[in-house]
Amino acid sequence: MTVVTNRPLRAVLLVLGFFFLGVAFVGILLPFVPVTGPVILSGFLFSKSSERFDHWLVNNRIFGQIVRDWRAGVGFSVRAKIIAVGAIAATFSITIIFATNSAPIRIGLAVLAVAIAAYVVSRPTKQIGNRTQPVEA
Repeated sequence: MTVVTNRPLRAVLLVLGFFFLGVAFVGILLPFVPVTGPVILSGFLFSKSSERFDHWLVNNRIFGQIVRDWRAGVGFSVRAKIIAVGAIAATFSITIIFATNSAPIRIGLAVLAVAIAAYVVSRPTKQIGNRTQPVEA
């Protein structure tokens, strides 16, 4: 992937990359905070803003496998899909029940939750033992 040449845009992409990586770290500690999506997004943002941080993330022992698998098109494990769909169902249900009284907004949120869950389920399912290798410098 090519790094953006516009310096201010690169800085914004780099900051966003670290923000989403922070969300992923929080997701390790707290249930129902996603890990996989923010890590993949961080990988994309780093690939556009910094070859150094992109290489660091791809070879990171905690998050690297997620990014390598995504880039290789390997997909998500069944466990990751179950956790993701469960988190989507739980968080959207809480929001629909407690955060709004508007029927159109509730319907919109429900449709969005189903669409996101369908996207996650439609991604390739990673086979056990199908692991990509770290990238050499």
